[in-house]
Amino acid sequence: MYYVYILFSSKLDKKYIGFTSNLKERLLYHNTGKSVYTSKGIPWKLIYYEVFKSRIDAQKEEKFLK
Repeated sequence: MYYVYILFSSKLDKKYIGFTSNLKERLLYHNTGKSVYTSKGIPWKLIYYEVFKSRIDAQKEEKFLK
C-alpha cells in the first residue's frame, strides 16, 4: 500500500504534501527533524491521507495535489 499525505505546521502556517509506503514511519521522520525540507516546521500534524494499491497512482496523486 502507498499513501499520499498532507501535513500541516502551525509554526510555519504551511502544508507539506508527500507520499510513502509507511505512513507512521514517515510522520516520525518529519517530526524528528530528519527531513531537511520539514525540520523547521516541527511539530507536523497529519491532516489528510489517501491509500493507493499502486505506487504510480500515488505518485500521480501527489503531483496533482502539489
